Amino acid sequence: MDYDTLFTVMRRLALQAGDVIMEIYDRDDFDVDRKDDDSPVTAADRAADDLISAGLRVAFPDVPLVTEEQSASHGQDVSTFLIVDPLDGTKEFVKRRGDFTVNIAYVEDGTPVRGVVYAPAKKRMFLTLPDGRAVEEDGALDPDTVGDLAPISVSQPDNAALRVVASKSHRDQATDDYIGKYATADSKSAGSSLKFCLVATGEADFYPRLGRTMEWDTAAGHAVLIGAGGRVVRFDDHRDLGYGKADFANPFFIAYAPGVDLKTA
Repeated sequence: MDYDTLFTVMRRLALQAGDVIMEIYDRDDFDVDRKDDDSPVTAADRAADDLISAGLRVAFPDVPLVTEEQSASHGQDVSTFLIVDPLDGTKEFVKRRGDFTVNIAYVEDGTPVRGVVYAPAKKRMFLTLPDGRAVEEDGALDPDTVGDLAPISVSQPDNAALRVVASKSHRDQATDDYIGKYATADSKSAGSSLKFCLVATGEADFYPRLGRTMEWDTAAGHAVLIGAGGRVVRFDDHRDLGYGKADFANPFFIAYAPGVDLKTA
């Protein structure tokens, strides 16, 4: 993989998709349909997916592509591939809460090594450089001109006063019970893959997810977190979370800054 080209293409497509999403988001009204699993889908999901998928296929025709909105791509048996969630946090989008993101990632031998997470309503973009380091881009966020790139890094956690971030739409009693095993000084909620980014920037120390997710939900945020010095491990045995699993479904997991004393279930 040419990582310089990958950086340019993923960044540009994420920003262009964000523009498409916001054009629909800013309308007075938009239709919300339901998928087979009863999760919501909108014209913004589909339009962003069309744009990103077309761009990636032109730029990287020989790399397998997995995307949430194309069920035909979900039957592939791959360990190195591009993976896309064109609008992560559709529930947040529908409720107009702003915590939704565009996620594009490159997985190599089962590990997400490069990624971009763009929150168009919040104008925050997190991405990995060609060398794998994670940064947050400041400035106008122009698809054709790269702005200021500020390195980001995970925190040095204080296990006596940890800061936790959890899902805004999917937090449940099991999650609260697990968080209760830690000495926490602060707890916040966020939608979509922004939770990974809050750990990557040091704004939170860990993010436990005790619920269903798919690899397209997590790969881009996971790549950014790795680039910032963090880890994502399986909830049950604390082994690294791998990608290219059957049906691209994730087990429960914990994203964290090294130094957090992880608790067992």
